[in-house]
Amino acid sequence: MDVKFFLNSCLLGLALAADAFAVSVANGMDNPNMKKGRMFLTSGVFGLFQFAMPIIGWLVISYLQKVSKALETAIPYIALVLLAIIGTKMIVEAILDKGKLDNSITGFVSLLIQGLATSIDALSVGFVNSHFTILETMISSLIIGVITFALCLIGVFVGKKFGEKYNKLATILGGIILIGIGLEIYFTNLLGI
Repeated sequence: MDVKFFLNSCLLGLALAADAFAVSVANGMDNPNMKKGRMFLTSGVFGLFQFAMPIIGWLVISYLQKVSKALETAIPYIALVLLAIIGTKMIVEAILDKGKLDNSITGFVSLLIQGLATSIDALSVGFVNSHFTILETMISSLIIGVITFALCLIGVFVGKKFGEKYNKLATILGGIILIGIGLEIYFTNLLGI
């Protein structure tokens, strides 16, 4: 592990956190009254998923190479479906003026789905870094998770400020952002960009 290793891990963290950051902005717009605890929980879930997925990918590629190929091809489809469902739900609720489901279990399950969907591409980092030792994988993943947490916390705060001014529009925009991110992950992986 040298300076290049840490620099690459930081840059990778910034790149992988982009989707989670955008979803965090959407979450803040959708819930402009979000309390600090929920802001930290949201950021923590995204950071935790971004931390765990490269490790899972490393374990899969290290021990189950055939399964990893199947997972790698399924990544864009899973992300697209999960984010499209959540985004569509947000848009429909805003248009029909239905009250948001503030049930903490429903909200937490939705947050877990978002965390999973935005971190699936981090799974491939573990595939690519199969030459790393477990210690290098853990340190790189920790850097990625911390960067994701920090950026998502900023994203939620930015989204809240926008959502306070434009509540219904912000919810619709948040749903569109989620669907857009799902499409971006899908087409990026499909086209190999």
